[in-house]
Amino acid sequence: MAKDMLSASIVVYGGAEQAKITAASVLENTKKYPLTLYVIDNASPDDAVQKLREISDISLIELKENVGFGGGHNAVINKISSKYHAVINPDVELNCDVLAHLVEVLEQNDDIMLIAPKIIGENGEEQHLPKRHPTFRYLFLGRLSRFGGIFEKIRKEYTRENEGLENLTDIEFCSGCFFLIRSEIFKKLGGFDKRYFMYMEDADLSREVSKYGRVVFDPTVSVKHLWKRESAKSLKFLFIHLSSAFKYLKKWRKKV
Repeated sequence: MAKDMLSASIVVYGGAEQAKITAASVLENTKKYPLTLYVIDNASPDDAVQKLREISDISLIELKENVGFGGGHNAVINKISSKYHAVINPDVELNCDVLAHLVEVLEQNDDIMLIAPKIIGENGEEQHLPKRHPTFRYLFLGRLSRFGGIFEKIRKEYTRENEGLENLTDIEFCSGCFFLIRSEIFKKLGGFDKRYFMYMEDADLSREVSKYGRVVFDPTVSVKHLWKRESAKSLKFLFIHLSSAFKYLKKWRKKV
C-alpha cells in the first residue's frame, strides 16, 4: 500500500504519562499499514512536552498556546498527506490493529467518510457514544439522567443505548475520542470548527462530514477509553461544555 495510507493525531495538555501509553499502544498495534503519528502538545503548563520528546517514532508538534481540542488536531491539516486520518484521545488504548480494520471498511465502502469503533471503559462496559444529533432536550434534560424516570429515558434515547447496535450502523454524532476520517474530507472542512474550544466540536464535525457521505459506527472492533468526564465533575469544564452546547445549537438551530 501507499506510504501515506494512514496518519493519526493525539492532542496533549498536561499529564503526558497517559499520552505516552496511548501513543505506544497505537504504534505497537498498528502493523498492517504504515502510520505517521503526530502528537501535539497544546502548550502544556507542566513538563509534558519534555516527556513527549522521549517518545520515539512520532512527529511532535509543539504549540505556543492552548488552542483547544479541535484546534490542536487542526495543527496537522497542512502536514498530512495520508488517505485516512485518525483522531485519538490521549486517554485511549488499543489492543489490536483496529485502524487496519477501519481502513478496510472505508476501502470497501466509498460512501463512508468517517467511521468509529465501539468504545469500552476501564470497567469493561461499553460507553454508548454513537449518539443522535444534539438538541436542547438531549443536551440539558439528558444531563439529569441520574434522577431516573423521563430524564433517564431521554438520555438513553440520545445515546441509542437500548438499540443494541451490533452491525455497521449509520450514526448522526460520532465521538471525538477515536475515529477515522478520509483525510481529503478533513482537509476540505478545515478540520474542526474553530468556534469550539472544547466539547461539541465532534458533533459539529459529524454533521459537516455527513454532507459528503456516511458517518458510521462499527461495533465489531473496539478500543479502551479512560473517559474522565470532566464536565460532570468541574464547574469550569461544565461552563465550557454549556458554552459549546449553545454555540452548537445556535449554528444548527434551523435543523435541530
